[in-house]
Amino acid sequence: MTAVIRPVSTYSLQALLLFIGLMVGFTSTVLAAGPTSAEYGVVLNLSGKQRMLSQKMSKEIMLVALDIDKSTNISNLQKTSALFDKTLKGLRNGSAELHLPPTSSKRILRQLDKIDKIWAGFHPVVTQVVTSKSVNSGQVAQVAKMNLPLLKEMNKAVGLYEKDAKKGGLKGAQGLAATLNLSGKQRILTQKMSKEFLLVAYGYERDDNKLSLLETYSLFERTLKGLLDGDATLGLPGTKQQHIRDQLAVVSDLWGKFKPVVEFGANSTTKDIPADKVKQLANTNLPLLKNMNKAVGMYEKVAAE
Repeated sequence: MTAVIRPVSTYSLQALLLFIGLMVGFTSTVLAAGPTSAEYGVVLNLSGKQRMLSQKMSKEIMLVALDIDKSTNISNLQKTSALFDKTLKGLRNGSAELHLPPTSSKRILRQLDKIDKIWAGFHPVVTQVVTSKSVNSGQVAQVAKMNLPLLKEMNKAVGLYEKDAKKGGLKGAQGLAATLNLSGKQRILTQKMSKEFLLVAYGYERDDNKLSLLETYSLFERTLKGLLDGDATLGLPGTKQQHIRDQLAVVSDLWGKFKPVVEFGANSTTKDIPADKVKQLANTNLPLLKNMNKAVGMYEKVAAE
């Protein structure tokens, strides 16, 4: 039997084309949906937190090098590096545990590639310190050399996430993406200035680290004021929510006690940093970090509303 091929009616052809068009449009909409506002808040929070973890690891290595509460700081270092590694993978591939969506942006994935490469050199030093429970001068030099490239490349990634957030779920919240970024950056600065202070105490490139310490604590202070009352140059609109302002007041109080220690370390006339000052910094930097982190969590909840 010969099959009969009937011509497709104009109506049927139009219906088919309409169906295909609808499916293509539906697929494009799904693919372009991107992260939700709440997911953008998590991404900005945790990518920003990575910057802090790069400095926290460096600080913990320096505390071990200075023989300050070695066992605790080695344990902390192990946990910090594990969290950095888990979050870095989660940013790329997504993580249900961390509530992170996978990254689809090609330019951000290329940036994460750069971070992976630096981390591949930094991570073995951390592992050596954890295994040997000690730090030698060569490892101090390695950490001092590699931690800033890791921080800077991670910071570039946060900037790219922030740009995407402004185009997507957070575009209607004026200043919120910048507030999430810079409040998160405050967490870094607590650890960065602690690391710089400890490098000065160790005697590693003292003049350079004193200058860096001065710049870091000055930026922390300015940003803290900007988060409270606004700073046009930093793109901060100020905080109106009273519960967040109350938390920032707690941070301000802790900062008032922490600042004299880092001021002493950054002072050009300071030659040697006594052990009691090192211990004071070791005991006070984490409360400052934890309370700043609490404020960031509050901003993240606002982003999810």
